[in-house]
Amino acid sequence: MKLLLLGLALIWSAVVAAEPPAGQNEGLQWLQRVTAAVQKLNYSGTFVYRNGAHSETSRIVHLAGDGRQSEKLEVLDGSPREVIRSNGEVRCYLPEKHLVIVEQRSVHRSFPALLPMSLARLAENYQVKLEGGERVAGFDSRIVRLEPRDAWRYGHRFWIDTASGLLLKAEIFDAQGQALESMAFTELRLGLPMDRAAVEPSFAVGGKDWQVRSARLRDLRDDAQWLFRAELPGFHRRASMRRSTGKHGEEVDTLHWVFSDDLVALSVFISPLRQPASAGDGEVGSMGALSVMKRVLDGHEVVVMGDVPPESVRHFATGIAVRSK
Repeated sequence: MKLLLLGLALIWSAVVAAEPPAGQNEGLQWLQRVTAAVQKLNYSGTFVYRNGAHSETSRIVHLAGDGRQSEKLEVLDGSPREVIRSNGEVRCYLPEKHLVIVEQRSVHRSFPALLPMSLARLAENYQVKLEGGERVAGFDSRIVRLEPRDAWRYGHRFWIDTASGLLLKAEIFDAQGQALESMAFTELRLGLPMDRAAVEPSFAVGGKDWQVRSARLRDLRDDAQWLFRAELPGFHRRASMRRSTGKHGEEVDTLHWVFSDDLVALSVFISPLRQPASAGDGEVGSMGALSVMKRVLDGHEVVVMGDVPPESVRHFATGIAVRSK
């Protein structure tokens, strides 16, 4: 009898352990609504990015239809900048420099399209919790909180429009619960007509004063020279590419790797130094949630950056090495 009761207890404990915590499935469903909404909705609005004492206001227009995704992002503070996305092409307009930077694909996600299409592995690294709701920019929202399961990553909160599923506000917080940075709509319109002129650049590009600089991206197949000996738990290699850009009459190649835990990306850039420099480890700098570390290694500059704690970047960056010949 005791053996039977013990066996039943073990089976029950295994079933309970396999079940997700209360609210996790519902929280994931809300996040799935966000990934669907940014693909199918037409919207325009103004949002504010805050990072400590620094803030920046931007205006965005997003159109979806006819198998195309088009978006215009205009920075309203400081030097004028516009970013135009059309399917896989990204164009960044810098009118004060009379410069356009063109990239044929981008691994960067921007507000409000911050979440990946697949959330299958999200719960491996974060506890998903529901936190009630608030009003944001005049819209009712449901709040989903992601608590990190270890010290290698930050926590996240998402305010999701209850009607459309669009992300209204996002926040990154540290282990003490202190907000490091946030992005939130202050004004939002949904259901825009399909006006392609709304996602065209505001600047007349042309003439000898303007430069168009294209960044060619190719899959990196010859990265055996570099070793990553201290990868972060839960982060997996998502992309590796070679960036070629023309600058000052010459082409510069930069190797670029992206590691991700399906929510946050950690980027590694390695490029040859133009002038000799001594090898050594650099300091980790941070701005809001972004941590950055630079190293000089075997005649190359190594830059590691991501929205993770400084110790995570330091751990990862110091594990990068040159493979022995």
